[in-house]
Amino acid sequence: MPSVSTKPWCFVNLGGAKISPGFDIGNGEVSAQGQVGGTQQSTSKWHVHWYVHPLLYWMEILADFACFEQASFDIAYITEVDPLWQDDTLTALINPEAVVFSNPVAQAACAGDCIAATARLPLDAAFWCAGCQGPMYPMNGNVASHVGHVQASRLALSRFAFKMHREGLAWGRWAHPACATNTSMPMLRKQQYRIQMTNPIPTVSGKAACSLDRCVRYAAPGGPVLPGEG
Repeated sequence: MPSVSTKPWCFVNLGGAKISPGFDIGNGEVSAQGQVGGTQQSTSKWHVHWYVHPLLYWMEILADFACFEQASFDIAYITEVDPLWQDDTLTALINPEAVVFSNPVAQAACAGDCIAATARLPLDAAFWCAGCQGPMYPMNGNVASHVGHVQASRLALSRFAFKMHREGLAWGRWAHPACATNTSMPMLRKQQYRIQMTNPIPTVSGKAACSLDRCVRYAAPGGPVLPGEG
């Protein structure tokens, strides 16, 4: 269960507690950088905190289901200490293919992914696109086109999921006759994921409910993705 925040060391899903080692590391911000089409083009930098949080297992909503992650709560990953998350040049070490998709033609193709995501589900074949949120590259929290907090935080979380798969820390998990099985997935399959905002306002029904541009389920250990926004 990840949470997303522009404030370094701010753990949104722990009530906004700040757990800092006491030295200056990690940056986060939202700022206006220049003019695009007569309006200000904002940028932002986000951090992601990944929690092990097997909620359904704890609540025993479904009994005797072997596929549930049986674990205790833990903070599994924090991006403040990850240099690849904060530097586009270092990030190229794990996504060298980004140079192939850094062109107008490849980015224009993301319009199709946006339409498909809005209608039902995103296109897994367009792995360099994050639905309507923006480009999936670079795999870090530097959002060059910040339209709004919801859009930018979703994009940062989508990139984080891709990064976890690329580094072998998250796995592909699909239905199996007996149980879900973990398989290596260096190229993110977007239809495996569901993103649901829980902070500051839960969006579980109505027009503000979980949008389909990043829907289905989260496969990494710890259960479904229920991101918060800080």
